[in-house]
Formats: sequence, C-alpha cells, structure tokens
Amino acid sequence: MQEAKRRGAFVAGVACNRPSPMEDIADLVIAPLVGPEVIAGSTRLKAGTAQKMALNTISTGVMIRLGKTFGNLMVDVQPTNAKLRDRARHIVEIACGLSTSDAEALLARCNGEVKTALVSALARVTPAEARQRLQQANGFVRAAINKT
Repeated sequence: MQEAKRRGAFVAGVACNRPSPMEDIADLVIAPLVGPEVIAGSTRLKAGTAQKMALNTISTGVMIRLGKTFGNLMVDVQPTNAKLRDRARHIVEIACGLSTSDAEALLARCNGEVKTALVSALARVTPAEARQRLQQANGFVRAAINKT
C-alpha cells in the first residue's frame, strides 16, 4: 500500500477490525463492523463474509460503470465454450423476448456477440449497424439502442 501510494495510486482497503494500520495509508477504507467471530481467531466466518460482500458490491458497480451489463444481465459474455454459449443464448432470449431458436439464429448472425445481438434486435438494425452503434457508445448497450 505504501508503494502504491508513493507512486500516486488511489489506495483502498477492506478490513473488519478497527483501528487498522491501513487507515493511515489508504485513501478509502471500507470497514464493515461485524463484531467478534463465533470462533475466536477465525477470520473466515463473519469477517471473511463481510469482506466478500463488500468486494462483490464494488465489482458489481464496476461492471455496471464499464458497460458490461444491460439491466440486471451481465451481457459482456465471451461464448468460448458450451456453458457460455448457453448463457449467451439465454441472455439474448431474456433481453429480447425471443425463443431459443430465434436467439440462436440471431447470435449466429452476430458471430456470437451478445451485445451486438441485443442492439441488433432491440434497435432493429443489422449486426453491422449494431457493432457501429456499440463502438460509438463505448460498448454501452442501452446507449447503442437509443442512438438515433
């Protein structure tokens, strides 16, 4: 943390005990108050769960801010195996209100690109136009759909 600070980085930390030495270094300290563990000396119970929840909340916010979501769907999926191809198809089905076969066909026309498929279907444009809109919208699906 000290080296990151020395180099000018924004430094954040998560700790479930206060006071913590990192409070003197970090620009931001997230310190959920969880009280003592049920088993003294164990940090994997309440404290570990609280830290995981805090980090999950942060990473969810980051995914939203980076444009990797559409509504409550994680749409920046790279369908590189069967499980992820199923997930991509399911996302397109849900977001576009399509049947399984229609979602598969749309994804095929869009080279398996979920975001392109969503923009193509919801904005009623070709896959090429959808890609162009996504590029202009910095990858944000909603902005690409609403572009006129």
